[in-house]
Amino acid sequence: MSSTKNEQVLRDALEANGQRFTEQRAAVFGFLASTDTHPTADEVFLAVRRDLPAISLATVYKSLETLVGCGLAVKLTYADQSARYDGRTDPHHHARCISCGRVLDLLGDVSRHEIDGLHSPEGGFTVTGYRLELSGYCADCVPAGSDAPAA
Repeated sequence: MSSTKNEQVLRDALEANGQRFTEQRAAVFGFLASTDTHPTADEVFLAVRRDLPAISLATVYKSLETLVGCGLAVKLTYADQSARYDGRTDPHHHARCISCGRVLDLLGDVSRHEIDGLHSPEGGFTVTGYRLELSGYCADCVPAGSDAPAA
């Protein structure tokens, strides 16, 4: 997406959610839109700081949360309280390396039939959405002698 189009998408989403457009939010959004690495807030901070040296880590955190609240980013949270951010908001799934923490996008989909086949033993649960994440080892972290298939 071009930077002009990115800026308009950001302005429209912020305005629709009662938020102001700022240079800092634009820089954070621009970085997320340009990467597929699912960065942490610290990684976003380090990248954005190259262009905006005065930006603070707190501003990056606030900007990320604003983008998530406006539907322009997704926050991927984990049991260890860590979080990564995804600039891709279309439905897709992830694989997370249990060694280095890297998160990768997965191709493919789970059919509605498969989702409907999952149910609570007690019943009475209505599925409104789901998040699929596979865990394992990325190509750089596969242990020697592992039964994991080669990439």
